[in-house]
Amino acid sequence: MATILQLETSGEVCSVAISKDAKLLTFSESYENNSHTGVITILIKQCLDDVNLSLIDIDAVAVSGGPGSYTSLRVGVATAKGICYGTGCRLIVIDSLFILASGINIKMIKSEDVIIPMIDARRMEVYTSIFNNKLECIFQTESVILEENCFDKVLSSSGQRHICGSGALKYVNMFPSERVTLHHQSTSAKFMTEMAHRLFKAAVFTDLAYYSPYYFKAPNITKSLKKLF
Repeated sequence: MATILQLETSGEVCSVAISKDAKLLTFSESYENNSHTGVITILIKQCLDDVNLSLIDIDAVAVSGGPGSYTSLRVGVATAKGICYGTGCRLIVIDSLFILASGINIKMIKSEDVIIPMIDARRMEVYTSIFNNKLECIFQTESVILEENCFDKVLSSSGQRHICGSGALKYVNMFPSERVTLHHQSTSAKFMTEMAHRLFKAAVFTDLAYYSPYYFKAPNITKSLKKLF
């Protein structure tokens, strides 16, 4: 029976959860923009206090590995690594788009339907992949420019398209369709529970020393035009 601390920081929401034996015990989230650095340790303590645990009781830390916001991902991974180094527990990394897709009740997805999680990448661009009704990836992560028929080339004409994530509302507003169902627009650490325990049971752990988040794209760093001297 493993106790896992789950950190989801791929986007605007900073989310923390604790699960045991594949059952969610507690979770805490902050929706304040650009606050991950300041709140993540507070949320972790809140969750630990909720279930009367300390960090030494944690068997593994599961963290969202990207794609997503450059800064947000770094905060989550750095925090996860710090806890693992300090306590000796294992690191588990889960794809951010898979986490998003896992938030949809799989029982309502028919065999011909697909799940399309979307992470807003600014302007008309999203990071996305496509999953079937078994949460198996059928279209690997891509950066997609949103257009009315942008998914038609990789999907058959039948079935409902279940979309979720920070880029999903943008798509629905621009291209409303009876074939598209909108679900949650933000991700959560509680969506990580089942996969985190599956990976722990299979001993699929990530090397602490060499791991870095999957940004998908290099960070967009703007150089200042001001002269320092």
